[in-house]
This record gives sequence, C-alpha cells and structure tokens, in this order.
Amino acid sequence: MVVMALDHTRDFFHFGSLHGLDPTDLARTTPAIFLTRWITHFCAPIFSFLAGVGVFLLAGRGKSKPALSRFLITRGLWLIFIELTVCYWAMTFLLGLHFNIALVLWQLGWSMIVLAGLIYLPLWAIAGFGLALILGHNALDHIKPASWGSLAWLWQVLHVQSIIRVTHKFTLLIAYPLVPWLGVMAVGYTFGSFYRLEPAVRKKRFLALGLGLTAAFVLLRGSNLYGDPLKWAVQPRPGFTLLSFFDCAKYPPSLCFLLMTLGPGIFALGLLEGRTPVLLRPFPVFGRVPFFFYVLHLPLAHALAALLHQVQWGRWDLGTIGAAAAPPNAGIGLVATYAAWLLVVAAMYPACRWFADLKRRRHDTWLSYL
Repeated sequence: MVVMALDHTRDFFHFGSLHGLDPTDLARTTPAIFLTRWITHFCAPIFSFLAGVGVFLLAGRGKSKPALSRFLITRGLWLIFIELTVCYWAMTFLLGLHFNIALVLWQLGWSMIVLAGLIYLPLWAIAGFGLALILGHNALDHIKPASWGSLAWLWQVLHVQSIIRVTHKFTLLIAYPLVPWLGVMAVGYTFGSFYRLEPAVRKKRFLALGLGLTAAFVLLRGSNLYGDPLKWAVQPRPGFTLLSFFDCAKYPPSLCFLLMTLGPGIFALGLLEGRTPVLLRPFPVFGRVPFFFYVLHLPLAHALAALLHQVQWGRWDLGTIGAAAAPPNAGIGLVATYAAWLLVVAAMYPACRWFADLKRRRHDTWLSYL
C-alpha cells in the first residue's frame, strides 16, 4: 500500500508526469525515475494475488460457499462502482460523465466476481484456469479487436488496453484488461492452501517457489522468445540495457511481468513468515485497511498537489486527467516528490489506525466492504 502511494504521488507532483513523460521511456527517462516507477509494478500483482489468498482463508473460517460467493459478487460490484465514481473523482476532481477509466479496482472487482463461480470447482481446476490465463495469454497478443467484429469491445475488455465508445457521449478507457488478472486472483486462491501447512514447511515452500519463479523470469526474459510483447535490447547508454531487461509490459501484464513481480513477492512472504522486522512494524496498520487507505490517499495526494500548483502557478488542475498543458517549470523534482510521498503516508497513518481499531472492535457487515 505504501509503495503504491509513491506511484500516485509521482503522478500528481513530479514534473515529468505533468509534462507527459513516461518514466519507462528509455529514450527520455533516468534510472532514478525508471526505478521509482518500476518498484511500484509489484503492487497490483501482489494485491490481486493476496486477495485470492484472503478469499481462501475466509472460506477456511467456516463461511459457506454460497455465502462466500454472494460476498464476492457484491464486493466485486462495489469495487467497480467505487472505481468509476469515487476514484475517478479523486484523480480528477471531476465527475466521469463523459469519460472514465477502468483501473485496478475494476480488475479486482471483476476478478472477485469470476472467483465467485470458480470456488465451486476443485482446487486443481481453479489452479488450471488461473495458470492457463497467466501462461498462455501472450500467445493471443496478435489478435486485434477488429477481428471480433461487433464484439470488438469484449476483446478490449479482456485483453487490449484501449478506449471503448460506450455511447456517443461516453467513453471508457480500459486501462486494466481483465486477462490475465482473473488468473492471478484464481492462482492466489489456490496458493492459500499452503497456509494449511506447518509454518516451517510453508516458509521453505514460499522461498523455493519465489526463487524458482524469479529464475524463470530471468531465463524467459533473457530468451526474448515468449512472454512479453516488449523485447529487451542492448541500449546505447550504460546501464540502460538492464533497464530494458526489466521493462516488461503491464497493460495487460505479460507472463514476464508477473514472474518478475510475483516471484520476489512470494519469496518475501517466506522471509516474513512468522515475524515482522522492527522497521516494518508500523506498516501492518495500512495492510489491515487496504481499501480504506486506497480510497482516501488518492484525494489527499491530489489535494496537496493542487494546493502546491495553486501557489506556484495559480492552477489547481495540474497533473489531473484532461488538464491543459502545464507551464514549462511546473511540478517538483524527484527528491521533493519522495518527500511529498512520505507526507501523504504519514498523514494517512492516524486515520488508518483509527479505522483498523474500529474494525477490530466491531464486526458489522458493512465494515467488510471498507
């Protein structure tokens, strides 16, 4: 959650974002800007994967499959609704009446709805479904929406990041096509079965699997044969060849992208099994209320950036979707952006701690949706 906030803070504050710089554009970026964006790539895959784990653990606490399925459907629809209303407003301070963006909560919501049906299958079948999407979807990269005719919109929703004209007055940017995200949550659900094992055995499994997936990324990415539409290449500037190697496609996430992020993520689960390092002990507060943190940190970061831009340029809308061109010197540098990120995280801590305590004291149904 904290690392994710870095990416959104960069979007609102950093001069590169205000002037349309793609931090992974190797022709224009710097290693520091590239790595600031790259480290946040771990967030969405781990969110989706651990959401699946959480569903499995919820089922293990005695919740029946029909009740769990109903919860997943309603929770999924709720996430989609919040994505297209509250989150769009938080990013733009506008109402999405003519244009909107389907981002991470969109894919999490649909993944939960699909998982609501999958949970009735055996674990091996759920794992097979998830792995088929993760391992095989890049074989479909050559298929274009136009080949689907009147159903082109469906292929856009499933596999191609693009804009769909829903009506003549409303368009929707599918930023997170659903495949293979549906598979990531499904595999996370089956991964939850590892938590039935003894902690020592589980730790060894996590470490071995995490290392294995990371090694698979290095080998597959190094071959340039399959697993990512963006081929890495030798770059003219020193060190940028390594950046090219790690510059994997996220929209939708390629097989290499998922190996690159989930491998180290699972390895980290093994390292953290049974203990929380002293430096990380404040952070579970955010993890206990992830949805609450997500929804609140967006308008907070945006409002702070708007205040800064108003003071600097008399313009509150810099860094928002649809804003006019920014003045040449608008925005702040990377070091100052990191300071703004820490300010956002620190400001969120008291609210998250209060809400985490509230959820611990009370067990109202509505709280499970926040």
